[in-house]
Amino acid sequence: MAGLYVGATAGYSGKNMIALGIGLWLQKQNLKVGYLKPVGAMPVEKNGKLGDEDAFFMQQVLGLDQDPSLVTPVLVTQDFKVKAFSGQCHDLMADVRDSYEKLSAGKDLTLVAGSGSMYSGRYCNVDGVSVVKNLGIKAIVIDRFEKELKYDYLAVMREQLGDQLLGVVLNDVPATYMDELRSMLIPFLEGAGVKVLGVIPRDPLLGAIKVTDLAERLGGKIISAHGKADRVVENFLIGTMQVENFLTHFKKHRNSAVIVGGDRSDVQLVALEGDCPCLILTGNLYPNEIILTRSEVLEIPIIIVREDTFSVAKKMETLLSRHKFRDAVKIKQGAEIVAANVDLAYIRQQLGV
Repeated sequence: MAGLYVGATAGYSGKNMIALGIGLWLQKQNLKVGYLKPVGAMPVEKNGKLGDEDAFFMQQVLGLDQDPSLVTPVLVTQDFKVKAFSGQCHDLMADVRDSYEKLSAGKDLTLVAGSGSMYSGRYCNVDGVSVVKNLGIKAIVIDRFEKELKYDYLAVMREQLGDQLLGVVLNDVPATYMDELRSMLIPFLEGAGVKVLGVIPRDPLLGAIKVTDLAERLGGKIISAHGKADRVVENFLIGTMQVENFLTHFKKHRNSAVIVGGDRSDVQLVALEGDCPCLILTGNLYPNEIILTRSEVLEIPIIIVREDTFSVAKKMETLLSRHKFRDAVKIKQGAEIVAANVDLAYIRQQLGV
């Protein structure tokens, strides 16, 4: 009854993508894969049952259909927080162990998905480190590149988990950092007993978001070219500069949404003629008729939002780094990237499945 905990140094590090990549690959090897998410931080109701949003998604992709209360024994609702912070919780780890035993029955491997970081849930004694130790399973820890990698954290994980740490996966690494990674960081980690199972390069598609989802997340409204609202945004540019300077930057970032004031028709026109995926007009200002007409003709959606340009840009930055791994095209791409860049054969061998 093998188990593998998939955790991370922080939230939004790629746990779902890597867990799915491992699970789908093992299923192709004709192995039976189970799934457990001990702690769910995103409670949603589906078919009259309360469960975790990520857990519902992962079960669907892996072709599983288990009771949500079994799959996610600890669901963090407001009521749960009140009990946890006032010390009224029972032994939650016993619930996790019970779920693991039931979900593992008849499976070659059970994927145990972390929530947040390896220390999330410490306040109620169901953090990742405690779960791994209590279940007696192996773990991999994902570290996503954000300005740098959290090599200190990974070294501490080796001390905390010992031989239960199977290794680490370094995710979303930009090409400019690869030389330093291979010449310095990987040798350091492996010298500290931390095996690097894979390095996943940055892929724009995995961080992309559809225009429809973008409008919803920004609290905006699409006012034109509705038929092309499934276009994908990979990045964004702020159009507050002079047209000449904007044009120089825009030519280098073709798949970027352009965030610009509703009164800057000069920049809006340049962005439309340059085939940007969408325009985001701030300040709740509607464009003039020329811009609206060109938007319809060129089939480029325009989103109107209430907030100022700076506030929208900050939201966009967060959205593109934390957008959920949901679209079918992303699942396929993500699974292929994991299979190509992570030593799955080694993981399988170490787990004995």
